[in-house]
Amino acid sequence: MSTLLIAILSFVGFIVAYNTYGKWLARKIFGLDPQAKVPSQELKDDVDYVPTKKEIIFGHHFTSIAGTGPIVGPAIAVFWGWLPALLWVVLGSVFIGAVHDFGALVVSLRNRGQSVGEVAGRMIGPRAKLLFLFVLFMGLTIVLAIFGLVIALIFSYYPESVLSVWVEIPLAVAIGVWIHRQGGNILIPSIIALGVMYIAMAVGAYVLPINIGKWLNIPTTGLMESGQTTYLNVVVIWTLVLFVYCFIASVLPVWTLLQPRDFINSHELVLALVLLVLGLAVAGFTGKADLFASAPAIAKDIPPDAPPIWPFLFITIACGAVSGFHCMVSSGTSSKQVESEDDAQYVGYGAMLLEGGLAVVVIIACCAGIGMGIFNRTTDTASAGGYSFQAVLKEGSTEPIVNQDAWRTRYATGEMVTKPDGTTTMVGGGWASHSLTDKVRAFVDGGGNFLASLGIPLKMGIAIMAVLVASFAATTLDTATRLQRYVIQELAQTANIKPLTNRYIATSFALILAAAIALLQGAKGPGSGGMTLWPLFGATNQLLAGLAFMVIVFYLVRRNKPIWFAFLPMVVMLLMPAWAMLHQMFNPETGWLFEGKYLLFSFGVVIEALQVWMIAEGVIAWQNARGNYPELPPLQTAVSKSSA
Repeated sequence: MSTLLIAILSFVGFIVAYNTYGKWLARKIFGLDPQAKVPSQELKDDVDYVPTKKEIIFGHHFTSIAGTGPIVGPAIAVFWGWLPALLWVVLGSVFIGAVHDFGALVVSLRNRGQSVGEVAGRMIGPRAKLLFLFVLFMGLTIVLAIFGLVIALIFSYYPESVLSVWVEIPLAVAIGVWIHRQGGNILIPSIIALGVMYIAMAVGAYVLPINIGKWLNIPTTGLMESGQTTYLNVVVIWTLVLFVYCFIASVLPVWTLLQPRDFINSHELVLALVLLVLGLAVAGFTGKADLFASAPAIAKDIPPDAPPIWPFLFITIACGAVSGFHCMVSSGTSSKQVESEDDAQYVGYGAMLLEGGLAVVVIIACCAGIGMGIFNRTTDTASAGGYSFQAVLKEGSTEPIVNQDAWRTRYATGEMVTKPDGTTTMVGGGWASHSLTDKVRAFVDGGGNFLASLGIPLKMGIAIMAVLVASFAATTLDTATRLQRYVIQELAQTANIKPLTNRYIATSFALILAAAIALLQGAKGPGSGGMTLWPLFGATNQLLAGLAFMVIVFYLVRRNKPIWFAFLPMVVMLLMPAWAMLHQMFNPETGWLFEGKYLLFSFGVVIEALQVWMIAEGVIAWQNARGNYPELPPLQTAVSKSSA
């Protein structure tokens, strides 16, 4: 019951926050005006600027900001204990993350849909615009490379998820074209499409899992069984396929694929969340899921190679509490589709709170859900103390582990076992692991256990969870591609590099660069090198949130508005990522400089230099900022990003 109570209190807190703090921001601070001109009406072009009903734009916005961020971050962070992760998710999303997303959306709405980088040029100074755009460019490059690899890994480890994810694309295009030409309600077609996706999940789970590694006789990652490196593996193939898809998706008009697919995905997430919460309720009420017994509230023993909780908790959990990537979505795509200022609280503040709710479920799934047992290709069903759960068979034995407490300990801490061929593998590593791959799989497996509590076959539950993760990561991936195209075009216009102002050339440049980084050669072959950039993602992403807060603060100061509610989060989000980055760079034991990781170290030096320079620009501009609001130029001189 305690597990269920924690979930309920968290969800109630989000609802109360939306109707109190969120409304105060909307009415007293930002003064949302339903009669105000919005970019989607003023600059309508039916490609990027498209007036859209709030329910549809909420679906796009939420699925774009969610992706794998609120899954991966909280899943990793629970190795410090579930309580710090839970507190940061709930308090961070209410007072920092939702304020960040809402503020960035409003600022962009009041500036003709300009990105936060462009607005920085007017609110802080011309150099600030270039600095912000460079940070955006670096951050998005890392997002594209890492998220492409994450989806490829999901497809590789969960082939049952592949069919449903790809079936959704033609369904979304058909719905988008039909709605655009015929009009009508998108709700019914999207629900039908969701039903088709669930049928495809069942087909993928029981009839046709798309396992290209098995079909082509190639390994999942870059090493053959003999230990020799191979340059063609499942991860490489899926990464390249995904980037080709991203090119097509990101240059199409938003109504063609982006809006209908994201609307379908929003229903998918709501349904999956409902199932997860119901499963959690049943498992918690019956005692099968016990958060307190499955993992420590505050861990005393953490892996020796893991970073300290301060400041790394605040950059490990990004999208579940606050994420700089969200400001790019708010000001890059969502602000160009919102049809009334009145919708900004629903889209900006509300979507972030729902993402916080997802992160809460992830934390519980990766602790209490995993505590129920783990789905594994070599498992058998066992029972202990009246509970039914999945347990890995003992090596060389037909008897499963039957003590649930022993199972929880073994899975949490991990155990090396020897295969018959003499190779070793890690079994377990649940809440105690801080491996990216382990934690994505921990959420899928733990969530599958919750669904199994409802009587859903475990194999189908795993398929549902894997599709959930893959489809949202894909949404983030092609939205990030579109945003990167905007950034490249803005930089090209500033530097007068005409070829890169073309949408197709800019998109190609973004994806070729991301693919080159994603497929870097590492110890385990191509693709494993790209994963070395993962440590950069958290610090860069959270630094971007701090810089976005700086733009919001300057917007408020220039309009003589209160700033304390944004200024304090700005300080936190500038301090924490800088502290973490410096620790990663210069720690005598594990620092990139001392370990010879010069690519990471070089990225870190550039990012820290840009941050210091941006803060210096802000200090210089502060003295003349109060009440001095720069008006937008006449509309005929404003350049729409979609004109190229």
